[in-house]
Amino acid sequence: MSARPGMRRAPRLAPLAAHLWDRDAAAMLRGRVRSADRFLSGGADAPRLPNVLGVLGHHPRLAAAWLGYNGVLLDDPALEPRLRELLILRVAWRTRSRYEWIQHARMGRSAGLSDAHLAALAGDEQAVEWTPLERLLLDAADQLLTAHRIDDITWNGLAAHLDARRLLEVLFVVGSYLCLAMVFGSTGLELDPDMDPTSAPPLPGMEE
Repeated sequence: MSARPGMRRAPRLAPLAAHLWDRDAAAMLRGRVRSADRFLSGGADAPRLPNVLGVLGHHPRLAAAWLGYNGVLLDDPALEPRLRELLILRVAWRTRSRYEWIQHARMGRSAGLSDAHLAALAGDEQAVEWTPLERLLLDAADQLLTAHRIDDITWNGLAAHLDARRLLEVLFVVGSYLCLAMVFGSTGLELDPDMDPTSAPPLPGMEE
């Protein structure tokens, strides 16, 4: 049965609340991503567990491996955070991933992206003039999402700006956040209470 207009669908896989985690599961995830550790401390003053960690909590071994891998992209990147967030936001917009779009709009602003950049990603081509490297990165993300391969012209353009480590991170950032967008969309991941849906341009066809 489909949801009526104006109704929010219930998550297909509800996040596992922190008090339902066993001690071993929480310990397995600690130390993987710095930003996640404060939620997993187990202390009475620990902040509310984000929904994304709650969903991953259903499979701690998978979550620990994923967070360890993703921690390289977030905590010890070769690619500048501003460029990484630009790629993630392109993936989020193209995949209509609401959680990813709102979360990384916030992270993108912290990394130096502006409201004008968000508007440009949302289709307002006059909102900002991209640098040559930014334009190449957006083209690369679009090609990976459409054809699963960066074409020669775009690759050679990127290679004039980026070394081998950063080129690989471009590929892994796009692929990783496409994977997360599929997980978020398929599980019905809801926004966290502190995530403001009006903080970024609305995604087409998505209820706010």
